[in-house]
Amino acid sequence: MRNSLYIVIVGCGRLGSHLANQLSRVGHAIVVIDSNEETFNDLSPDFSGFRIVGDATQMAVLKQAKLKRADVFFATTHGDNVNLMVAQVARKLFNVPHVLARVFDPRREQIYDQLGVETICPTAVAAEMFLMAVASHRAAAGEVKS
Repeated sequence: MRNSLYIVIVGCGRLGSHLANQLSRVGHAIVVIDSNEETFNDLSPDFSGFRIVGDATQMAVLKQAKLKRADVFFATTHGDNVNLMVAQVARKLFNVPHVLARVFDPRREQIYDQLGVETICPTAVAAEMFLMAVASHRAAAGEVKS
């Protein structure tokens, strides 16, 4: 069994480049796809993966990334619709076993889920953390007053 995963990341903004750098550093084989070549400047000098300049909604670009071989696929662009579309393609047409997509609009999470795409919603995650902070602050304040 190999320990190294073959991971394709669509979107090389703050999130995509951070994931690519971290995953490359621990020895995974990474392919990053972005339509803007300048975004690759956010990859660290020790990034050992591949960079593909192209539109990930195009099948030829996904084939160039050898998506059929991927163990994991991350859709991290700033567009919920793009993320959903490429995640569905990765899952249904390329049979990638683990597909995750970033979705900003919490109301869309249910749609992604119905389509079999696992999501991470920064909006919902941040809201949950704020609510937990308020709850723990209230609990701590309540303990002091008692």
